Amino acid sequence: MEKSSLTRFAWISIGASVLTIILKTIAYFLTDSVGLLSDAIESLVNLAGGIMALTMLKIAARPADTEHAYGHNKAEYFASGVEGTLILVAAASIGYTAYGRLFDPKPLEQIGRGLVVSAAASAINLATALLLVRVGRKRNSITLEANGNHLMTDVWTSAGVIGAVGAVAATGWTRLDPIVAFIVAANIVWTGCKIVRRSVAGLMDASLPPADIESVTKVFARHEADGIQFHALRTRQAGMRKFVSVDVLVPGAWSVQQGHDLVEKIEAEIRAVVSESSVFTHLEPLEDPLSWADEKLDRSTDGPSNKK
Repeated sequence: MEKSSLTRFAWISIGASVLTIILKTIAYFLTDSVGLLSDAIESLVNLAGGIMALTMLKIAARPADTEHAYGHNKAEYFASGVEGTLILVAAASIGYTAYGRLFDPKPLEQIGRGLVVSAAASAINLATALLLVRVGRKRNSITLEANGNHLMTDVWTSAGVIGAVGAVAATGWTRLDPIVAFIVAANIVWTGCKIVRRSVAGLMDASLPPADIESVTKVFARHEADGIQFHALRTRQAGMRKFVSVDVLVPGAWSVQQGHDLVEKIEAEIRAVVSESSVFTHLEPLEDPLSWADEKLDRSTDGPSNKK
């Protein structure tokens, strides 16, 4: 699946958001429930997030160029970051609306019809969320995964709201409606913070997940048995693209061809175990002290490499 084909899933998210906004708004007008209103507001954020995801996925799909030699994959982190921020704004809006209704509760109307409409909207969100999360994880797209997780939060939110509105109908306790809206807002804040935190980690070039690091070190172990050594392993991820850089130390008596053949083999083995990866190796002689000057991630400015 090409990166550009991921945009069709963003279109699916947008279409689902438009449909659920319509249905949830109808449910709100039928019942006058602030809980259902909070559900509709969150769907507005879903729509904004879907539009942002579509825009950033289009940018991320662009090939590398002279000004962006490592590609445009980091655009996905901006999409998920903006979506996380929008989620927090939605939570504030819901909390504000619920606060007023808490002190001025109103009876709900046509609850049965409203709940049926809201349940239909939730079913649409559930199907879309499961699709986006599955594709996002398979293709290492933080944008689709974040959008899918947001929709899944909306599904759980809707389930809680539907249950609460049903409880209001059964008990007549109208203040339960705004209380549930507050709970919805708190849950949305939690989701939004997680999405923003993950986006920041990506923009800060956090290393690859432990499972990927372990796969890389297993490749090293096979060659270390033959006397080859490695150091200064650096990894990062930009959207679906993963980057691995490492120094490879071989006997100084080797020919250029021998060293070249080895690092080509090592790079191919890493690409085989770490999907969507770009691998960079730096070949150095084992016996040269300068080869060990950059054993750490950052070479010291007063190290032997700067001596004349």
